[in-house]
Amino acid sequence: MNGFKTTMLLAALTALFMALGFTIGGRGGMIIALLVAVGMNLFTYWNADKIVLKMHGARQVDATSAPEFYNLVAGLAQRAQLPMPKVYVIDSPHPNAFATGRNPENAAVAATTGLLNILNREEIAGVMAHELAHVRNRDTLIMTMVATIAGAISMLANFGLFFRGGGGDNRGAMLATILAVIVAPFAAMIVQMAISRTREYGADKGGAEISGNPRALASALAKLAQGAAAVPNPVAERNPAASQLYIVPGLARGGDSLFSTHPDTGNRIAALEELAVTMGQSAPLDVFAAPAPANRPSALGVRATPRRGSALDPNRRG
Repeated sequence: MNGFKTTMLLAALTALFMALGFTIGGRGGMIIALLVAVGMNLFTYWNADKIVLKMHGARQVDATSAPEFYNLVAGLAQRAQLPMPKVYVIDSPHPNAFATGRNPENAAVAATTGLLNILNREEIAGVMAHELAHVRNRDTLIMTMVATIAGAISMLANFGLFFRGGGGDNRGAMLATILAVIVAPFAAMIVQMAISRTREYGADKGGAEISGNPRALASALAKLAQGAAAVPNPVAERNPAASQLYIVPGLARGGDSLFSTHPDTGNRIAALEELAVTMGQSAPLDVFAAPAPANRPSALGVRATPRRGSALDPNRRG
């Protein structure tokens, strides 16, 4: 059912993009819009992971540079029956994580040093299992395609009036174009976010099953939601579409509204609590306990390596 819903939403988004092209440029505009969408998706299919990781300044780690973290992910990947993904660390105090890649054979998972500093080992395992569930469900490819089409709709809408030069004798067409330019990006955003929220619930369930500890993931979500709301995310602020990548919103917007990129954290925790009961876990954790200080040593021994000029660079001025 989840796959069917996603397919329908993707179809609606593609149809919206083509309809916008038709409104602006007629049949020719629709064909051009389709060709642009195909071209962007092909490029994104092969390069999305590189673009996302470079955007975040992620550094790849291995069994030598970050043995505890790397081996934790390796063990989870084995439990999930997935190929070993590439593992990255992002030197940022903003606590978050994401997965990327076009398929399980070309996947990567990343976590910020902020996340590694405020979570314990069991919570980190829950988070990385969540990201591996995204990989197993092939959410990374779906979300990339959705983001690409939604971005193309916004781009096309921005130039809509320019493409359709209007004289006074074509007021009906001009009005249709104006409505399309206003409505299309708005509708694309709603579809994009609806898919993101649907996928997060599925990854929570899958991650809890992979790690075997729903309550540890619930505890991690509570800490991350609190920390992410308090610590700015420069990448998401520059590119709001990136917010949907993370396990918790990259921008401080909560609640199950049409404009939220993620389900409400409280609802996600409640769903994990129900799953924990089903799996026979012991008494609930105090998931709303205050997170550990951000400057404490990482539970997995990962240290930040600040890039020159970054917020973590001790020599940075200003």
